[in-house]
Amino acid sequence: MLAAVAAKAGDVVIDGTFGAGGYTRAILAGQPQARVIAFDRDPNVKILADALAREVPGHFLFLAARFSAMVEQLAAAGIHAVDAIVLDIGVSSMQFDEDARGFSFQREAPLDMRMSAEGLSAADIVNDYSEFELVRILRDYGEERDAKRITHAIMAARAEQKITTTVQLASIIRGAVRNPGKMKIHPATKSFQALRIEVNQELAELEAALVAAEKLLRPGGRLVVVTFHSLEDRIVKQFMLQRSNVYAAPSRHSPAALLANETITNNTFILTPTKAITPSEKEVSLNPRARSAKLRCATRTASPFNAAA
Repeated sequence: MLAAVAAKAGDVVIDGTFGAGGYTRAILAGQPQARVIAFDRDPNVKILADALAREVPGHFLFLAARFSAMVEQLAAAGIHAVDAIVLDIGVSSMQFDEDARGFSFQREAPLDMRMSAEGLSAADIVNDYSEFELVRILRDYGEERDAKRITHAIMAARAEQKITTTVQLASIIRGAVRNPGKMKIHPATKSFQALRIEVNQELAELEAALVAAEKLLRPGGRLVVVTFHSLEDRIVKQFMLQRSNVYAAPSRHSPAALLANETITNNTFILTPTKAITPSEKEVSLNPRARSAKLRCATRTASPFNAAA
């Protein structure tokens, strides 16, 4: 990630998903003269952000907001262009490990899943959405083959009593799927992913953040995105391919040279590299949650932002 960000002295770098502050700390450790502006909609991270701000005065600013709103939030802070943007998509380890947030089906907890304290919870969706809407969510966001069977089971269960906990929902799902004992993952994995995406509108947030990055990055600026499942990665891949042209020039050309090439700069990004980077075996052994991660990078060209793209 640090190599892709390539922060230099004086650079302004956006950490779109502050979490516990790991990326921000790594960026500033690699380049103490950079300035990091971090976003997070989780109110629980503010205490960590405040502590970091005291450690590196003048080099860190925290904005308690969704990363999709970075253009407006930065403009309010007097910032209209940046040198790099890092987005780590999905739930942070800190959120997953906090039982009360209800992200995990492994432990008894309220069925919440909200990254912020606002909006509908997973319990609201499970108990109030129509059968049609629930099937759509489980099928489209969880890629769950048993979406209809699970939804039927949820509808029957909620007719008897409200579904309020993670373990309660996980048990309903396990009883609905086909051959749960033969599955390589927990039977509730895909359904919980789907509900979390719906609760937090994660895919729409990601799409908006990518467009925001296109508006904010200076020529030569780096966009670095880490995803953890195929739906997110597909959005990032399609965005980068649409905004670039991987066949426009031989690979021997550097991003710096491409920025000055008029046949290329009608595209707003150049893929650097052209394919996703996946974690090494050593990285996975140190952090098993990284096993499905994909990192994609693109460099901003000098072409103006095209709102119609």
